[in-house]
Amino acid sequence: MRKKVTVVGAGNVGATLAQRIAEARLADVVLVDVVEGVPQGKGLDLMEAGPVMGYDSRIIGTNSYEETAGSDVIVITAGLARKPGMSRDDLLAANGDIVKKVAAETGKRSPKAVMIVVTNPMDVMAYVAMKAAGFPRERVIGMGGVLDSARFRSFIALELGVSVENTHAFVLGGHGDTMVPLPRYSTVAGIPITELMSGDRIDKLVDRTRNGGAEIVALLKTGSAYYAPSAATLEMVEAILRDKKKILPCSAWLTGEYGVKDAFAGVPVKLGEKGMEQVIEINLTDGERAAFMKSVEAVRAGCAKFM
Repeated sequence: MRKKVTVVGAGNVGATLAQRIAEARLADVVLVDVVEGVPQGKGLDLMEAGPVMGYDSRIIGTNSYEETAGSDVIVITAGLARKPGMSRDDLLAANGDIVKKVAAETGKRSPKAVMIVVTNPMDVMAYVAMKAAGFPRERVIGMGGVLDSARFRSFIALELGVSVENTHAFVLGGHGDTMVPLPRYSTVAGIPITELMSGDRIDKLVDRTRNGGAEIVALLKTGSAYYAPSAATLEMVEAILRDKKKILPCSAWLTGEYGVKDAFAGVPVKLGEKGMEQVIEINLTDGERAAFMKSVEAVRAGCAKFM
């Protein structure tokens, strides 16, 4: 019996994620959206691509939550997208109401699922989802760190003219302007990038990573990124469904790790079938820790509006 993934939000991120899941032959997908006809149409279109692409995954589009029952993974992408000039925090109130309803409706129908939150501002929305669903911290995870690290890795590969497969990077903290890319832990074929380029060049890559989403929003003008966010989410879904025990930077509810209690923040975690199976603690310099705590406090400020 195939696994089942619910994707709530049939916009660019959600629909592209459904496509990626089907093409990876990971699971059947239930695509949910409030707009009548949109999830049904996209689901049918994806089903009809199956014979050509060679996947048997069923993709069902719906406007209700009934068909989501029994899901192994729930992905929340529903919400307003960023527009030019908007920060992630500008989306706070509107998307908070959306995520609260989605998490409650899907959570009660799939009480054993792992929930991945993509909707921005992501760290705050992960908190809203955890409270609304009533799930333990291990089963509510925010996506941002995988995306931010992928952006950092891409920029490193471009700068050095190497394969992205050779690059590895970690980004800590909130998914926003206060995120903390860690050059010391970012490598090319195991070599720290601090040995491969100057501090000035690294600083430029760090700044571009922090503004990665805004850069794409400014270019598109009528939308936001979705290819990279959906790919990052797929990596998390695969790690969970295949119990890969993969170490990925994700937003997790901390209960003392890194000296942080009761807050969501991006940290390295081990992902498996139970969701977040371990928080990996790494040593930080005083400067890195200060930047990390600043990022955590920015997330706390957003969460306070929902307490």
